[in-house]
Amino acid sequence: MISNLYLKTLKLAAHKSSKFFLAIIAFAESSFFPIPPDIMVVPMIIAKKTDYLKIFLIATISSALGGLLGYFIGSTFLEIAMNLIEFYGYEEKVINLKNDLSSGEEFYIFLGALFLAGFTPLPFKVFTITSGIIGFNIFIFFIICLLSRGLRFFVVSYLSYRFGENFDNFMKKDAAKWFSIVGLIIVSIAAIIYFVSK
Repeated sequence: MISNLYLKTLKLAAHKSSKFFLAIIAFAESSFFPIPPDIMVVPMIIAKKTDYLKIFLIATISSALGGLLGYFIGSTFLEIAMNLIEFYGYEEKVINLKNDLSSGEEFYIFLGALFLAGFTPLPFKVFTITSGIIGFNIFIFFIICLLSRGLRFFVVSYLSYRFGENFDNFMKKDAAKWFSIVGLIIVSIAAIIYFVSK
C-alpha cells in the first residue's frame, strides 16, 4: 500500500496543478499521511528551476499548517491520535513521554526532538500529534514547525535547483543519513549554547 501511495504521490509532481497537490501532500504529511512531500519537491524544481523559492514556501507553509492539524488531533481526539501513533510504532514512547514530561529539561528534550522530526526523516506527524496530547505550548510548537520544516525544504529546494539530477540521486540513496547527521549537529549546538548560558 505504501509503495502505491509513493508512486501516486510522485506522479503528482508532473501534474499541471502540481503546486496545489504539493500543498495538500505537505499539509497531510504533517498530521497523518505517510509519504513525505520531498519526493514532489525535487522533480518539480528540476522541471522548473526558476520556481524553487515558490515551491519551498508552499511546502514549508503547508507543512507547518498541517502540523497544527496534527496538534489539534492530539489535543482533541485522543483515541484517533493514539491509533495514528500506534500505526507508526511510537505508542509506548509517547505514553512514556507523557508520564515523564514534567521537568524543564524534559521540555527542552522534546523541543529538540520536535525540531529533529521536522528536519530529518523521523515521522513528523507523530511529534505534531504528541505535541497536542501533552499540551505543548502551541506558539513555540508552530515556530519550531516553521523553522525545522523551512530549513529542511529550503535545503532540498536549493540543492535541487543547484545540482538537479545529481541531487535527486543523492536523495534516493543517502539523504536520510545526512539529514539525520546535520539535524543532530544543529540540536547539539543549540543544547551546548543553552547549557553554557545557564
